[in-house]
Amino acid sequence: MRVVANDLTPDPCNLTPDMLTDWDRRFAELAFMEAKKSADNGGLPIGSVLAEGERLIASGHNQRVQRGDPIAHGEMDCLRKAGRRKSYKGMTLYTSLSPCMMCAGTIAQFKIPRVVINDTKNFGGNEAWLRSRGVEVVDFQHADSIALMARFIAENPALWNEDIGA
Repeated sequence: MRVVANDLTPDPCNLTPDMLTDWDRRFAELAFMEAKKSADNGGLPIGSVLAEGERLIASGHNQRVQRGDPIAHGEMDCLRKAGRRKSYKGMTLYTSLSPCMMCAGTIAQFKIPRVVINDTKNFGGNEAWLRSRGVEVVDFQHADSIALMARFIAENPALWNEDIGA
């Protein structure tokens, strides 16, 4: 696992995998389960969870294929289910795949302070952008999420390219 902190952390090299709580690991696993749920229903295997400390707020998964909705990304589905919020202070968004620019923009817009990402290997690039906006980014390197997405991309290249706008 690789942990990347925001600019407020003095030395990101001192961060270690054991800095993740048991709840972080549980919510990251739930994001993976949401991704698997989407894949099992013919969609893209991307899931997301919003939590406040140890309290689950909402979970969701990519439903672009299932709903025919180009904006129904995993993070967006999760945030829709969370409903209106006055503040996201103290919350963490867990996602099975690094957020695209649309979802990263939403994270920044809502000032979600922390994001735990299961997979930056199959898709990434917005982590530095999020950090530049004060978001703590944790790159969890969740092996099952990485394997599920790699298999999906190999088996569904056209659908994957449609999803990422290639």
